[in-house]
Amino acid sequence: MKTLAIARPESRPLGSLGCIDPRSWLHEAFERQRLLTGFAVLLWLAMLPVLLALGLDERTLRGVSVWAKPLKFLASLGLFSISTAWFIGLLPPERRTSGAVRAIVATILIAGGFEIVYITLMAALGQASHYNLGNAMYAALYTAMGLGALSLTATQPVIAWLIVRHGRTDVDPRWRDAVVLGLVLTFVLGAGTGSLLGGMPPPAGVGLPVLGWHMGGGDLRPAHFIGLHAQQFLPLAGLALIA
Repeated sequence: MKTLAIARPESRPLGSLGCIDPRSWLHEAFERQRLLTGFAVLLWLAMLPVLLALGLDERTLRGVSVWAKPLKFLASLGLFSISTAWFIGLLPPERRTSGAVRAIVATILIAGGFEIVYITLMAALGQASHYNLGNAMYAALYTAMGLGALSLTATQPVIAWLIVRHGRTDVDPRWRDAVVLGLVLTFVLGAGTGSLLGGMPPPAGVGLPVLGWHMGGGDLRPAHFIGLHAQQFLPLAGLALIA
């Protein structure tokens, strides 16, 4: 099995796909983009008190714990942030501090931070964060959250463009192409299904464990999930091709 020279920005291979040390991987992510990796770790640590609240608080919204949505968003946004940090590492070190990359990082930190704070605050109040048009303030905040989500996904094709134009020359082209395609589809599919989902509330009640999806129709969340996480799915497929 080939070593993953693609996995580190210089000449320090991580080893085979089945032998990745999580500590080395996290250290490498910090080297590639410190702020986004730190943000991801912070979000994942925040899942611990939310899990505690989930176990202690019996309040529900639409048949689901009020803390289920913050928990899922913390996990998803953390993965989104650290994946973005990793793909920034496909740029040469001197390009990772360019104005475009700084704008991408700032967008994710600001928009992602706003979404998490608002969703968690509304859960603590026992109120819905999504589809809550109960008054003008809630309607405005819901609209702002939608614009924030759009801006998050819009950062991904910008990274793809930077990789195509300025990407490192030592990267396997199959891996690079899989990353670029995944980043573009994250915006096209993630934003597309998100726009539809914004005006089409999913069915109420308990769905699949953890995810809460309803698989009998009328729930766009599975499609939205696949679209958003093309950011991970396509690059993983690229890794499988070169392993």
